[in-house]
Amino acid sequence: MIITISGKPGSGKSTVAKIIAKKLAFKHYSIGDFLGKMAKERNITLEQIGELAKKDESIDKQLDNYQLDLGKSEDNFIIDSRIGFNFIPHSVKIFIDVDLKIAAERVFKDQRDDEEEKDSVQSMLKAMKKRIDLEKERYKKYYGIEDFHDSKHYDYVIDSTHITAEQVADNIIKFIKTRIAEGVKNVLKNNKQME
Repeated sequence: MIITISGKPGSGKSTVAKIIAKKLAFKHYSIGDFLGKMAKERNITLEQIGELAKKDESIDKQLDNYQLDLGKSEDNFIIDSRIGFNFIPHSVKIFIDVDLKIAAERVFKDQRDDEEEKDSVQSMLKAMKKRIDLEKERYKKYYGIEDFHDSKHYDYVIDSTHITAEQVADNIIKFIKTRIAEGVKNVLKNNKQME
């Protein structure tokens, strides 16, 4: 089983993915970490690489190929990626929503060293909105995806605004177990009908 987790910035998708990976004994991959590594290698911030990716298609292509290869060559892993659902369509597709003001507070408190440091929650919120707009623009241009936030792309959507990452992870695992149980019932039902 492959699980792709998307979500708004500050929704906790990386944290949730790590918790689920640990609980299910799955490998964990993160496109954010991979992109952060690419930014560090170029000695620029995540925001700057986002701006660069708008003009340089090779950045997205490198991320795309990484996900495509994982989806074809591995199983039993979880990947947090904004549009992983597009590259690994046979995955269980999860989206974590969040109120952006709460997300900005979370991200401001725990700023990453590969991002440009912000001096206030308000400036963090502004940067997050800009990042979302840049991503939407790129995804529409390169993949024809109008809005990666649209629930039609996902099997399960959960809001993390007022619950912990642990609670989000537990709800996702419950959803997956229910889905597996329903799949087994359908297989047994189909086998019975074929007898």
